[in-house]
Amino acid sequence: MANELYHYSVVSSLMEGIGDSGIPYKALIHHGDHGLGTFRRMAGEMICLDGSVYQMKSDGSIVAIDPSAGTDVAPFAMVTRFRPTLTTGITFSNKQDLSDVMTKLFPKTKNHYLAFRIDGTFSKIAVRTADGQKYKHEKLRELHKRQTTYEFTNIRGSLIGFRSPEFLQGVSVAGDHLHFISDERDRGGHVLDCAADGEVQFSGAVMSTIHLQLPEDDEYNEAELTLDSEGIRVVEG
Repeated sequence: MANELYHYSVVSSLMEGIGDSGIPYKALIHHGDHGLGTFRRMAGEMICLDGSVYQMKSDGSIVAIDPSAGTDVAPFAMVTRFRPTLTTGITFSNKQDLSDVMTKLFPKTKNHYLAFRIDGTFSKIAVRTADGQKYKHEKLRELHKRQTTYEFTNIRGSLIGFRSPEFLQGVSVAGDHLHFISDERDRGGHVLDCAADGEVQFSGAVMSTIHLQLPEDDEYNEAELTLDSEGIRVVEG
């Protein structure tokens, strides 16, 4: 169904370094055409745009993934069949300003999920990518210390993401979680900051139906999962 969120695993498992296994992308794409996540051992950032999946690596390169191969898996992912219920032109000066704009566009939805997409020319995009675990169960806080950051100016592309309720911190990333990819599909990553001086097109939809799929493997079931809100805020920017 459109605008229903399929949520695989929880952010707290990434914080604890659970990254060896996950849902095959071959299966994940049956649940949505719009989303974000990561790859085995947290090697790079994932963006799913119009049904196509891309891996954004720490060296700045981007690889189009062939889900039918069945070799790539997502230890964590959020996807939906995105069908916007609101489309409008917006401008914003930074990531917080964008958040404020979305709150005005979708008032009284703080306890729901929101899927969104923004297309156009951005005056600034700051991103980061993770280089992947160096050893089994290396925690996300450690990967954060080695993250690679890039800043782009006057770049055409797409921002896609989700807003998650504060009370679901640890399941999702509370607040706004965004990934970016350029129109040329050669630059992108997890968004730390963004700005659009000129008008860009915003599309969004509220989601009230959530399908949460928890991993069933021993690595997940034996993990000591606790809520590290501050850690999540640090690593997710």
